[in-house]
Amino acid sequence: MTLRVGTRPSTLAMAQSGTVRDLISAAGRDAELVDVHTTGDRSSAPIEQLGVGVFVSQLREALVAGEVDVAVHSYKDLPTAADPRLALAAVPVREDPRDALVADTVLGALRPGSRIGTGSPRRTVQLHALGLGLEVVPIRGNVDTRIGKVRSGELDGVIVAAAGLRRLGRVSEASELLDPLQMLPAPAQGALAIECRAGDTELIEFLSAVLDDAGVRAAVSAERAVLAALEAGCSAPVAAHADVVEDLDDEGRVVERLSLRAVVGIGEVTEGALLRASVTGDIENAEKLGASLALELLDMGADELAR
Repeated sequence: MTLRVGTRPSTLAMAQSGTVRDLISAAGRDAELVDVHTTGDRSSAPIEQLGVGVFVSQLREALVAGEVDVAVHSYKDLPTAADPRLALAAVPVREDPRDALVADTVLGALRPGSRIGTGSPRRTVQLHALGLGLEVVPIRGNVDTRIGKVRSGELDGVIVAAAGLRRLGRVSEASELLDPLQMLPAPAQGALAIECRAGDTELIEFLSAVLDDAGVRAAVSAERAVLAALEAGCSAPVAAHADVVEDLDDEGRVVERLSLRAVVGIGEVTEGALLRASVTGDIENAEKLGASLALELLDMGADELAR
């Protein structure tokens, strides 16, 4: 049976879903892409007005209804609460999690007053915290629309996900890939989530064997646990990123651990502060690690999320 892979119809979504389809095909199963239009694709309203899961819900309903067999999501768009009808079958190898600046120069060389476009409160609070005197302009749209505002001179630059540029073969258009020390990514940025119906056990096993990367799954689980414990949505001014690093255990043996960092914007978006915290712990305790870091941030005042 040909597996029907559900995808949003945007160019970027089609590119990342096409990669998943090709991997499935290479493993010996026929697969085809099926377009599923979502509310987020049809609306021009700001993401924070549309609500959590705006790019996800219709894909999930198509999966439950049997219209598709597999759904491919940008993991950062998923609500933190699990849907019991569905299974997260795989988290593939992660693309570049960093943010990218598209401008005619690097971020530090932009003149005060330069107009920088982004639809992300997370990016907005971090840009203001850099103290470069930039004017942040809210924008929405696909990669072409955003970059077009720079090429036309409407904006001096835009910040987009490096993963999207790489998947589209357009990373050369970035003037700078931003160091996470300047701009920490969104939880799960660059990662994909592959879902199928909870009862499709054979398919879950197949997708897990072919697509899942245990290290990426652990890192993303820790990042999203920060978001869940803060009770914040995917459009909140919250950043988190985890790396698998080598460390020594109590007996001097080399082991792999997770190094997790998080940033939360509080107060006013343009004049607020950033709370920063980090922790290192066992990969097997990824979700607990993220939750404990969130508790530390809450003790620091993270319940006053930037507005």
